[in-house]
Amino acid sequence: MACLLVFTFMTMFLISFSANDVVGESLFPAMFVFGDSLVDAGNNNYLNSLAKANFEPYGIDFSEGPTGRFSNGKTPIDILGEKVGLPYLPAFVDTVPQSNNIFSGVNYASAAAGILDESGRTLIMLIGPLEFTTWDCDILTYPCNFLQILCTTFNNEHKITQGERISFNQQVRNFETTLSQLNEQMDNSTLSQYLAKSLTVLNHGSNDYINNYLLPELYLTRFIYSPSNYAELLVRIYKVHILDLHGLGLRKFLLAGIGPLGCIPNQLSRRFIQPGECVVYVNNLVSMFNDALKTMVDQLNMEYHDSTFVYVNAYEIIADVIDNPDSYGFSVTDRACCGLGRNQGQLSCLPMSIPCTDRIEYVFWDAFHPTEAVNNILVSKAFTGPPSISYPINVKQMAEV
Repeated sequence: MACLLVFTFMTMFLISFSANDVVGESLFPAMFVFGDSLVDAGNNNYLNSLAKANFEPYGIDFSEGPTGRFSNGKTPIDILGEKVGLPYLPAFVDTVPQSNNIFSGVNYASAAAGILDESGRTLIMLIGPLEFTTWDCDILTYPCNFLQILCTTFNNEHKITQGERISFNQQVRNFETTLSQLNEQMDNSTLSQYLAKSLTVLNHGSNDYINNYLLPELYLTRFIYSPSNYAELLVRIYKVHILDLHGLGLRKFLLAGIGPLGCIPNQLSRRFIQPGECVVYVNNLVSMFNDALKTMVDQLNMEYHDSTFVYVNAYEIIADVIDNPDSYGFSVTDRACCGLGRNQGQLSCLPMSIPCTDRIEYVFWDAFHPTEAVNNILVSKAFTGPPSISYPINVKQMAEV
């Protein structure tokens, strides 16, 4: 019986079958995802938060509809899973009642989550009679009917909502729950090999800027830390969580840098920027973080020879798309496909909103997130890109290590 169980699990490492018709040999036995709304698969659906995407028109181009993914279609994780031969990963919240769908991996990401526990704690929406102005986290969506929004607009009320999210720290704790489930179904040796060969994807940091450092009216970090000190603080805490995951058995880590936040519709809408330009100050902030993150990857690779740490230069990928849209087939780089206000970025995609019809020509789906078309480019370059994009090796090479 024990031999049969081991054979079954080893077979599952190699062959994946799922609702998205992934059949064949997988490059990794599983994938575990930690991050924010860029990779959330629905964990926020059950939280008391405005940061949700489980309503139309989100998922308008996704086979399963609005699942809680902050995209018109697939997230980078969905696309990466297809490339490595894995099915769509379940959100962690959907694996707690029953653990029979966790062998290909689990997604722990949560919209509004940050490296710091405090990031994303507050969603605040100011609505005036003539325009919408938002100070928000990862994304601001309002799951109520349109009449309520109109009433709020005409009454010029201020709405302040405390938003729940699953911090990076808690995501690691949730992985421990999954590990306990796996431990009940695998022997120690099999589980150890399974974890060591699995791919761990981490996408954190955006909310520590969008919904923390760049909101001095709500957070004190900007008064306490210089930009460089803040980046160092984030990366230092980031490393602690990575080493926690390493201590739990994971060995292959793919760390995505922060994209050019100064170019997203939300940031453009909050400042008077000339057409075709981005907010330089914001981009300089995230560049400091990315530089520190890449340095940390070098350090970890030197310190832990049994593991592989890879940095994906998401900033460079998206910046190149924005700077050279024609070569990628895009025509709109500074407005959201779904949103309201200046640059369609002052209020993000709401229920019953009518998005643009030519979505493949838009870089940004809503005020904060790229379209599926951009997600495809991100993953393609991370998968087989050169060291300038995927450092020091790419995802395909990670599978061969």
